[in-house]
Amino acid sequence: MLIAGCGRNDIQVYRVEKEQSPSQPTQQSQTAAMPPGHPDVSNGSGPPRLSYKVPADWQEAPPGQMRAAAFRVQGKDTKQADVGVIPLPGFMGHDLENVNRWRESVGLKAVNEADLAKLAEPVEVAGQPGKLYDQAGENPGSGEKNRLLVAVFQHEGVAWFVKMNGDDELVAAQKPAFVDFLKSVSFPAAGAQAELPPSHPSVGGAGLLSAQTPPAPAEGKPEWQVPAGWQEVAGGQFLVAKFLVTGLENSKANVNVSTSPGDGGGLVGNVNRWRGQLRLSPLAEADISKLVTQVDTAGGKAMIIDMTGTDPNGQKARLIGAIVPQSSQTWFYKLMGSEQVVEKEKDAFSKFVQTAKY
Repeated sequence: MLIAGCGRNDIQVYRVEKEQSPSQPTQQSQTAAMPPGHPDVSNGSGPPRLSYKVPADWQEAPPGQMRAAAFRVQGKDTKQADVGVIPLPGFMGHDLENVNRWRESVGLKAVNEADLAKLAEPVEVAGQPGKLYDQAGENPGSGEKNRLLVAVFQHEGVAWFVKMNGDDELVAAQKPAFVDFLKSVSFPAAGAQAELPPSHPSVGGAGLLSAQTPPAPAEGKPEWQVPAGWQEVAGGQFLVAKFLVTGLENSKANVNVSTSPGDGGGLVGNVNRWRGQLRLSPLAEADISKLVTQVDTAGGKAMIIDMTGTDPNGQKARLIGAIVPQSSQTWFYKLMGSEQVVEKEKDAFSKFVQTAKY
């Protein structure tokens, strides 16, 4: 979902409370590794916690990548549906792109902004308003009738997506239970900080470009020389390292470093993820290949891409990304922020990537 990418240094631990019955709630801890397709987490927030009541026909499933919780629903004649609860920090404001991607997955045509407003059904999630999108069509691969329910809401700067996908008839019949599940969701606050281990970053934190207390050196961090003027700050659970760079008139940029096993979702998925952060439309592989340049680094070849768009606040922004494959994992470097700062720091960023030793 959402071409998202999400162990390793970027493991996210979710503490999920489930209710077997209204009178006998139990707690469960789940660990989900977030691939690079997952938007960068830069606010240093701790693991999100939520509680919910599971509908009678739903069976819990392993959460897997990206999911804080997952369920399976079995219907008649082998019909089935899957439910996933997915938190994506900093990913609000992309409804049109997301809905059109969901519509494509069930063989429906894309819509524009005017049509999007008509598709959104109001729904209550965790006691606050959310949006519910109900898309029914046919699976482009199998031709089977398929339906997709996705609820979207925000809680403390994190975009949450609750998704049910499966047989058209079964999902339609489960829609009331899906809505009841949404209403049952809550985010306990009391004691959340006390349950975190001593080395875990504090719950809550500053915004995208705010300076924070420098973190302790991370195990497995490459050997590198930090350019002058770069201030290392806490980057949260998904980053190996994070740096803040400032320019004239309080202009700023961030340098984020993360890693992932294998190819980390590949070139196309990661470049389109970065394009989404600049509010740019995704590109096909052939078009992306024309924009990527390769440079030699101490760790082998790196793929570099330079893009300009707008940030979530609607301000012009520039992003230079570098992908460095290694034998069993891939490293991701991203310089993003004010055009003026990125232009000033692009040579330092390039040298930083080229001289890193793994």
